[in-house]
Amino acid sequence: MDEVNGIIRVLIIDDSAVVRQTLSDILESDTLIEVVGTASDPYRAVEKLRTVKPDVITLDVEMPRMDGLTFLRKLMAQAPIPVVICSSLTGAGTDTQIRALEYGAVDIITKPVLGTRQFLEESRVRILDAVKGAARARIGRQQAVPAAAIVQRKLPATQSLSETTEKVIAVGASTGGTEAIRILLSSLPEDCPGILIVQHMPEGFTRSFAERLNSLCRINVKEAEDGDSLLRGHALIAPGNRHMRLRRSGARYVVGLEDGPLVSRHRPSVNVLFRSVARYAGANAIGVILTGMGSDGTEGLLEMREAGAYTIGQDEHSSVVYGMPREAWHRGAVEKQAGLVEISGFIMRHVSNN
Repeated sequence: MDEVNGIIRVLIIDDSAVVRQTLSDILESDTLIEVVGTASDPYRAVEKLRTVKPDVITLDVEMPRMDGLTFLRKLMAQAPIPVVICSSLTGAGTDTQIRALEYGAVDIITKPVLGTRQFLEESRVRILDAVKGAARARIGRQQAVPAAAIVQRKLPATQSLSETTEKVIAVGASTGGTEAIRILLSSLPEDCPGILIVQHMPEGFTRSFAERLNSLCRINVKEAEDGDSLLRGHALIAPGNRHMRLRRSGARYVVGLEDGPLVSRHRPSVNVLFRSVARYAGANAIGVILTGMGSDGTEGLLEMREAGAYTIGQDEHSSVVYGMPREAWHRGAVEKQAGLVEISGFIMRHVSNN
């Protein structure tokens, strides 16, 4: 980043001339962003990188000569630069794009197969936010889960299902959150309280994300459906482009999904989830706010804390982007700040002691 003027330099890599031009127009409509080059494939991008030093790269996945995933892995191994994936929203490709996040990309923005220019124009705010968030990202900070960090503590055998499901864990994340959520969920025991998660992610990607987590974690993970019950040892992830709220149905917790307007510039919004948890779970809830740009989740987490919930914020050192946790901490919404690999321990100790 230009330290004097605060300008974010961006290199666009996409085989579509329409996308390259449209992205250039959108990005340069912001006075703090400069497009320093475009390339139609990774080989041309490498030539550009010999003469320009971008702060952020937007990268398509499916391109001629070399696919974006291969280029991303080479880039992260040799000269890491924050990367935002800009790819078609196709069911067959979402697994590849989720893997791109695991390989070091910090965010995903989508383009449709048809109507690309109109879609990108309508997504202007999302695109600008993604690039600005990437420019602030600390890349190369992915963490394996050390064996010592994996929580082995089980909930007491005398507790019944009806009692343990009264506890609710609500998690919100944005930029860098896919890996943070993986690390958190991988550290939780199979009988932990039910978990609700909002990760800022485009429609069509959350199902693949949930399936990937389900294959890696001891708990069950799925994309939420309207009316799903929240059960011990299960995590529900809000679908992209739909808000998720906690509700009560008799003695059970269930989730409701809705469209509605953007809240805090997002759908799904962390604030929407946290506020519903404050209302229906109160002191029986634990709120966790993870890495991400902006302030979504701050107001809702504050409401949770005021309702008696235990609230945890990821610390600056372990955050890819210390934005959402910082805002929540400064507003007094966070009771405990902790490193990413420590959060699961604080959650389970609180559950065991209450």
